[in-house]
Amino acid sequence: MNAGRTMRIGEVAERTSLSLRTLRHYDDIELVAPSARSDAGYRLYTERDVERLLIIRRMKPLGYSLDEMRELLRVIDAIAAGDDGLRARLDEIRAGAVERRRRLAEQLGMADEFVAKLDRL
Repeated sequence: MNAGRTMRIGEVAERTSLSLRTLRHYDDIELVAPSARSDAGYRLYTERDVERLLIIRRMKPLGYSLDEMRELLRVIDAIAAGDDGLRARLDEIRAGAVERRRRLAEQLGMADEFVAKLDRL
């Protein structure tokens, strides 16, 4: 995809499976703001913006708070800018994600057991 191409909010919503309301909220709270606005005031997103939104979308099922999401994006930005001083923090965040995923998988297993129990009744 063309790196300079911009997308309006509807296309971004479709690509990320996030609602228009959620995208507007993320902009309002400055979690992920569009890279630009059109002359008419429409939000314009880049491929980089979409990638950031997809990171956020993947964090949601793991129960991350908006502040935790914001911190991860800050760490990613710093590392991308050449600041390897936050690499240890990224490793901590990754370890936390692994643990959250383990707990979620455990909960899913319990849900499967519950459904199986109901099927036997």
